Parts: sequence; C-alpha cells; structure tokens
Amino acid sequence: MVRKLRGNNYIVYFIFGLVAGIASLALSIFLKLTINGLFVPEIASQGLISITSGEIESQAVLTLGPLAKYSTIIGAMIVNVILYGIIGIVLGKLFMKMKSSGYVIKTVLSTFISYIILIAISLTFITLSTIPGQPISIPFQSITLFLIPSIAYGLLFAFLYSKKGKRSNTNESHFGFDESKEEDKVDVTKMRNKATEIDYNKRDMIRALIISVIAIPLVYLGFNRLIAGTTQQGQQQPRELDESIQQFLQTKSKPPGFENPLLTPLIDAEVTPTYLFYRIDINSVVPTVNVDSWNLTVKGLVDNPQEINYKEIKSMNSVEEFATLTCISNKIGGNLVSTALWKGVRLRDILSRAGVQPNVKYIVFRCSDGYDVGIPLESGMMDGTVLAYDMNNSPLTNEHGFPLRAIVPGFYGMMNPKWITEIELVDRTYEGFWQRKGWTNNGISAINSSIVIPGNQPINDRFPNLVPNASSSFVPGKNIPIAGIAFAGDKGISKVEVSVDGGSTWKTAIVKDPLSQYTWVLWTSGFTSTDEGNYKIIVRATDKTGQVQSSELEEPFPNGAQGYNQIDISV
Repeated sequence: MVRKLRGNNYIVYFIFGLVAGIASLALSIFLKLTINGLFVPEIASQGLISITSGEIESQAVLTLGPLAKYSTIIGAMIVNVILYGIIGIVLGKLFMKMKSSGYVIKTVLSTFISYIILIAISLTFITLSTIPGQPISIPFQSITLFLIPSIAYGLLFAFLYSKKGKRSNTNESHFGFDESKEEDKVDVTKMRNKATEIDYNKRDMIRALIISVIAIPLVYLGFNRLIAGTTQQGQQQPRELDESIQQFLQTKSKPPGFENPLLTPLIDAEVTPTYLFYRIDINSVVPTVNVDSWNLTVKGLVDNPQEINYKEIKSMNSVEEFATLTCISNKIGGNLVSTALWKGVRLRDILSRAGVQPNVKYIVFRCSDGYDVGIPLESGMMDGTVLAYDMNNSPLTNEHGFPLRAIVPGFYGMMNPKWITEIELVDRTYEGFWQRKGWTNNGISAINSSIVIPGNQPINDRFPNLVPNASSSFVPGKNIPIAGIAFAGDKGISKVEVSVDGGSTWKTAIVKDPLSQYTWVLWTSGFTSTDEGNYKIIVRATDKTGQVQSSELEEPFPNGAQGYNQIDISV
C-alpha cells in the first residue's frame, strides 16, 4: 500500500513539476524578449547544432528547410519541460523525507535545485557551442537573471506541494506507516482516507490545470514572437520592395521575349523583397544586437587595430550593389536563393585603415551569435566584397544581420556572415563553423538554373504574385511560356538552354541582362506542342568562363548541389 501511494505521489509531483516548469518557461521567454535573458532551450538547440555533423544537417535542411532548426528548439523546449517534471519528482521525494518544513523553505529549495540543474546544463551547451581555440563566454548577467524564472518555478511547485503534501502525509500516517493496527479495524478509515485522497487529488489537478491554462498560451504566443524576430529599432518590416527599387526595375524595358504578362511577376521580383529573402543560420532565435554598445573590432596581423562603431562605419564612403546569395544546402529547384540591393562600405577600405601585414592569408569573421567563418584575403579585397548595413534601401533587419553583415560575391551564403562583431587577419587557411563540420571552404563551383514558370517548385516562393497554375492547362498549338533563373556565383551566365524532350534537343533561351555581375539572371523560352502527350522540360546554363552546367546529380553536402532542374507537363 505504501509503495502504491508513493508511486501515485510521484506521478502527481511530476505533474506539479511540469506545470511549474511551463510557467517558468513562459517567464523565460518574456525575459528573453525584453532584456535578452537566458533561454535554456535556445542554448541547448545551439549546442546540438554545433555537435551535429554537416551531412545530417544537410539532410535535415533538404527535408524540412528552415523548419529544421525550429524543430530543434521545439524539441529542446519539450525536453526542458519534461526535465522540470523530473525535478518535481526529486523535490517531492526530498520533501516527503523532511519531517517538517514551511512553505518558504520548500520554495527556496525548489528554486535553488532547479536553478543549479538548468544552469549546469546551459553551461555544458555553451561550452559545446564555443569556437575551438576561443575562450568560453559565460553570460553572467543572463545567468543571474535566470533566477527570476527559477523563483517562479519554486513558488509554484512549493504552493502545489504544500496543498498536496499536508494531506498526503496525513493519509500516510493513517495507513502508510502505522502497521501495528489490525486491518479489519481500519477498513472504514482506509476507505474514508482513500476517498478523501481522491477528492484532494482532484483539487490539486484543478489547481494545476488552472495554472497550465494560463501558462501554455503565454508560451505559445511568446515562442511565436521569439522565432519571428524583430526588425531593427522596432520598425515594421516592409512587405514590398522600396519604391525607388521598383522604379529602377520599371525603367529597364522588358527585353524581347519577356512581353508575356505571365512573366511580369518574375521580372518584378528580380530583386527579392526583404520579407521573402531566405534566411538560414545557426540560430533558432533571431539574435538582437544593441547598436549603441556595438563595435566592430579589427585585429590580428594588422598595423593599427581598430574599434569602429556604427556611426563611424555609416560615415565612411559607401557603395551600393545588387548581389545574389544562395545557401550551400539549397537543392535543385530550391528556394534558398535570393537577390537584394546592398549598401555598405568596401571591406578593403576597413582593412586599409588597419594596415594589412604581408603574411596575411585569411580574413576571419566572428559574430555575436558565436558563428565564425574565414575567406581568402584576395576575396576580401575585391570590389564587390562589402560590409553592408542596408538592405533594399532600409537598415538591415535583425533577421538579416543588423547592424553589419558581409557580402562576399562568389561564395555561398555561409561565407557571408551576419551580426559581425570582429574581424581578425591570420596567416593560415581558416576553417569556420560549417567547414569544421565537413562543408567546403571554397567558393561556388556549381552552375545552377531553375524553372519558375511553369510548375510549382520551391523556388517559386521567391517570386510573389505568380499566377497560380497559369500554365497548367496546356493545349496543342498554343505557346507555353517557360522561364526561370540561372546563377553561377561571380562568374556570370553566358547562355541558358531549354529542352522539352528530356534532353535530346536543346533550344537557346533569351537571357535578360543581370542587375550586376554578382546576381542571378532571368531567362525565358517557350514551345508550341503539336501533339498531346507528356513532356519533360529541362534547363541548363553555361557560365562566362565556358563551363557548362553538370548533368550529374549531386547532393548539397559537401560542395553544393549540382544537376539539371526538370519538370514534367502534360499537353
């Protein structure tokens, strides 16, 4: 009987721990949003991402896209709440052994034990996330502030336990520990105690349910706000392109072949609206940087180390350029590619202030979120390599690296770091966060082309206002427009070809002049079918060095995806 009663108590204490943990989690999210407090699931997910191999991450991105990292933090939140429940069992067992203690002592113990356990876990994951060779950065202020949700946990668990504990101990004294009485003399007492216990359990569960009903919606709303991110200085993120960019695009006449109204959305989104620009980084929660205390440090093999603040960078000579970024995890026909207008200062102007020493080989970027990556010195000295603070004629949003990010043409997005805080010049080849996981340390070598019209591939996400299924009803004798994009890093595209018979014959497409040598190109073609049947449409591109796009399919890991993009249509 004692074992059964205690087993039931442990389940109840687990539930008490879950409920108090959910409330604590809601408060943690609020503190994260308001004062950048410690959020254990975020730290845990960062640590898990840090120790996961590049190949596994690639498959996760291929399968889930940007949702891959959100699934990590959601899983971490679930584990966090379950851990709170387990802590509740530990506390319940401890309190059952204590002969007598008041509510205050139980609150202090609940707070202290939960705080120590979760801080120890956080420090472990912070260590796992630290760049090899770099000192471990312990956020002492955030760790101190984490006392607040821990106190909330302690108060709620002690409250629930006190209501439960008094009655449980009383019932145990009746039939749990006084075994000297004969059973036939206490049957009525046992039944009465059992009925009372059931009644009290119902009351306990009702209290726990009320707390849960309040806390769970707060967790849900706070989490949505957390992963959605915020724009710089609270500005509302624009849904459409800046008017001046729209006017610029409209001043460029449509080249022959692009007159079909079905192609207008393709041309209108040649520059990707900021809200549609893809985002892939190591963070499940969007980092926020206080620009008032932010500085860019330039150190290493330089003659004059620099500390430059945001106002100083914006006062330097600026440049604007259109550039396309693509993620190395992007699959054939994928949507992890976008184009924007960037404004900032040339990296070489920053480095010239510092004085580059002759034995420098690599430029290393380090960022506020713990990310790091390196690029060759010669790439950093190119005209097109920019430290950008504006995107599409507005300040960078937090999602895209406010206050400063790098634009490095010819390299995948992972070599274009965001939230930069430090630049170090070194005399060796540097392998960054993703390179230590097996991804390439070289520039874009693959040529990629994708079909946007017709079909409904993921790449279509970058082109709002496409007419849904505009070309889904194909009839013999009617021209079928075919159009899309092609990109080869900083090498440019010289030719795009389209096949409608599975690659047996090829027709040269019309290619629109790119916005710059660093952007994708738009292309269009078309054909008129004479017979009903199934047609396999394939596209391939040639860069300006004469290299033709490879037909062999290769997965993104470790050098980026290769292969022809194709769709099937029926006429």
